[in-house]
Amino acid sequence: MSFMQTFFSRQFLWEIVRIIVVGIACLLFYLGALPLTVLLAAIAFGLYSLVSTALKDIIRARKIGTELFITIAVVISVLGKEYMAGGVVLMIILIAEYIASASGERARQSIKELIGSVPQTALVKRNGQEVSVPIKELKVGDIILVKAGEKIPVDGIVTNGSGSVNQAPITGESVPQEKTSGSEVYAGTIAELGAFDIQMTKAGNDTVFARIISMVEEAENQQAPIEKLTDKVASWLIPIVFLFVAAVYFYTRDVKLIIALLIFTSPAELGLATPLVTIAAIARAAKEGILVKGGLFLEELAKVTTIVFDKTGTLTVGSPSVNKMQIVDPGCNEQQLIRWAAAADRRSSHPLASAILNYAGEMNVAYPDPSSFEVIKGRGVKASVEGKELLLGNAAFMLENNIIVPENTDDSASTLIFLAADKNLAGLFYVSDQVRDGAKEMIEELKRNGIKKVVMLTGDNEATAVSVSKSIGVDEYRANLLPEDKINQIKKLQETGEKVVMVGDGINDAPALVQANIGIAMGAIGTQAAMEAADIVLMHDNLEKIARARAISRKAFRTIKENIIVGVGVVHVIGITLVLLKILGPVEAAAIHLLPDTLVFINSIKLLRIKI
Repeated sequence: MSFMQTFFSRQFLWEIVRIIVVGIACLLFYLGALPLTVLLAAIAFGLYSLVSTALKDIIRARKIGTELFITIAVVISVLGKEYMAGGVVLMIILIAEYIASASGERARQSIKELIGSVPQTALVKRNGQEVSVPIKELKVGDIILVKAGEKIPVDGIVTNGSGSVNQAPITGESVPQEKTSGSEVYAGTIAELGAFDIQMTKAGNDTVFARIISMVEEAENQQAPIEKLTDKVASWLIPIVFLFVAAVYFYTRDVKLIIALLIFTSPAELGLATPLVTIAAIARAAKEGILVKGGLFLEELAKVTTIVFDKTGTLTVGSPSVNKMQIVDPGCNEQQLIRWAAAADRRSSHPLASAILNYAGEMNVAYPDPSSFEVIKGRGVKASVEGKELLLGNAAFMLENNIIVPENTDDSASTLIFLAADKNLAGLFYVSDQVRDGAKEMIEELKRNGIKKVVMLTGDNEATAVSVSKSIGVDEYRANLLPEDKINQIKKLQETGEKVVMVGDGINDAPALVQANIGIAMGAIGTQAAMEAADIVLMHDNLEKIARARAISRKAFRTIKENIIVGVGVVHVIGITLVLLKILGPVEAAAIHLLPDTLVFINSIKLLRIKI
């Protein structure tokens, strides 16, 4: 829905009608073409919505808002026989209220737009035929057909077909992801190229898409501390304001002055200054695949001083890979060593075996099946390949078989896998968990954005921790940690007065995420545990998103301060001063009252579009 469509949608029809009725009545009365009774009827019609809202706020929420102030101002103007002033003031205030309502709806609408909508029906294969079925009637296991250009209606696994899927509505990724048989796909994403048969695994409220919508809606209703503070300030100001206005009237007996003062002393924009920013910032973050669970966490993230990262799966890829190899037997070449190692590991399910097999694939080395294969627990594998008796495993495995291994290697941060052929050491592979692309740049960006300390926690050994921390520029590290040790490390930082963000994968690190002031789960698409444990969820495992989340939170917090100081404080203080000096009357005050509403709206809604 466009900007103009939002402001002129049917839900605001009666607000627009009231503005037009009061405006035309004032104009005709001024021209002498309308009797006073009709003008008063038009004022009553326009005032009805304000009185209704004021009473609801007082009775239900025990809250006094701008509607009561304006009602009193208009009633005083009528009792004081300032009919024209009362009518014009009411019309302008109705316009201000309309801008506030429509701008809030525009911010909420942006969330609906960026998430989009899931189709209500799906094309399903049943009994050899293609049938259109309502989403509510689908069952887990149904085969859904999706063609290029269509939105995927369910979470599922591709069973047939291939192509690219735009996952931006969920992950914020700008590049479509290639999907083939066995790939996971998610409701709300778009099939850009190709066609798919998708076996449904989740539908309705269980899909990632539905959980995202639920989280964003809940986030809108969570007040940030600064929002609660502005509400409290407004409640304290109201009795002071009424006493001030009463004192001014007692001293001056000037009805017009009192009407103008009531307009400028209304705390309306104080209540508008924060919620609009929160909604816009949450929408902006969600657009980039960053789910913030409420204004509380948005504000906290802007204030944090220390950020703690789990290493494995967060700063590193989380799966081991071969970073280099070394030939020991001069009679062997690199291709032969890779061929033997991959053949020996072909039937192993160990993560280090996957590293060897992936490396063979990267190097385009073909390998045969072993003629015999045995796993030696805690040591490695023993296999016969092309007439060679191969041993592939750790140093202890080699020593137990009387094979001499080098005492020193040039890389203490890597895991060494030794390969022996016919009892002779042939070579070794250096395996390590690779640092994620952009890790160093992300940490540099966080430090530019006010983070004073970056800490890395890992269960790995000291040498690995040193290697990773040096390569990416973290300030401190803690190695050889158990999961409960990570919680204690965060507690220690908090005891020194630090506000701590913990970034992890959201499953193994769930306790630490909960302990931290803010928990951020990375790459949580489809992971229920991650969404529940963290305060902020990054749907894609892109490290740049962490710095983006921090930047958005800081921009939002600055915008709230701008709204309160400039949009509310400056305009109202100047307005009250000019009224007391009798430079401004009621009509001018009402017209100027539009300015802070408009400033707050424009300043808040810019978060949806400006470069951050």
